[in-house]
Amino acid sequence: MKKVLMIATGGTIASDTNEKSGKLASGVLTGEEIIEKCDIPADIEVKVDSFFQKASMHLNFTDLIKIKEEIDNYLNEEAFDGIVITQGTDTLEEASYFMHLISNYSIPIVFTGSQRSPQEVGTDSFINIKNAILAACSEDLKDVGVTVVFNERIFHSRYVRKEHASNIQGFNAFGYGYLGIIDNNNVRVFQKPTYREYLELKRELPTVDIIKVYMDADGKYIQTAIDSGVKGLVLEGVGRGQVSRTMMPAIKECIRQGIAVVITTSAVEGEVYPTYDYEGSTFDLMENGVLLGKDYDSKKARIKLLVGLASNMELEYLFDM
Repeated sequence: MKKVLMIATGGTIASDTNEKSGKLASGVLTGEEIIEKCDIPADIEVKVDSFFQKASMHLNFTDLIKIKEEIDNYLNEEAFDGIVITQGTDTLEEASYFMHLISNYSIPIVFTGSQRSPQEVGTDSFINIKNAILAACSEDLKDVGVTVVFNERIFHSRYVRKEHASNIQGFNAFGYGYLGIIDNNNVRVFQKPTYREYLELKRELPTVDIIKVYMDADGKYIQTAIDSGVKGLVLEGVGRGQVSRTMMPAIKECIRQGIAVVITTSAVEGEVYPTYDYEGSTFDLMENGVLLGKDYDSKKARIKLLVGLASNMELEYLFDM
């Protein structure tokens, strides 16, 4: 008999129709109400904790740390083969990677959600939960860290991105693919990461913002971030990681004030690299103290930077992990 802890936090997967507006009210249903319709195999025991009932855009890092502490409490009292966390899809890629960085469990932790509510025709709510529970029981996913199960595919939290606003094939991992599939209740893992990331939080999470780069952009938003007291800044650059030359004075001011700056790329695949030598190039940024965010997208780079800052890690090595 396998035993899985399912922590429900709300989202579309737990939504119901608001009779007044006719729109979906996120997080109305409890985990206990949803699990009844998931056709879980008889040899798996699921303990449900309806921890939050929120829209995913209402979740924050404090909530995620509370979930981590709740998991710690459960694991100190009883043994589980795996853990499933259900939530809304809008912040699922960020929440799952944050949990991956701050967790050091051997057992699988699997995030899932749905694109359609439990009441809609063709809902993916119940099958995604069932598949996530099956994945959480998989011996092949031990010591892998946090994964995301969606539409029968298993993704690693490090690279998973929401690729569609509404289609049930809502997530992908561009350039890296998925780790495996769930087919007729069978979990098949094809590949695993070669290393494991873990950063222990030692102080409060700092404020880290993202600023997007575009043609003829200037430094006003960077200056606003400086004035607001941010401790870190992620620039979503273009191509190999370039920014406009008019952003450079504000970027240099960030570095002068000790604000950590990371450059990423808006390209779906590939990583930033100092290919060119001109004002605003990745090489110019690097020479002025900006960290290269490798192949991280801006959201994941933000997660990595704020956790890195809160763990007191040497930032020059942060994106080598």
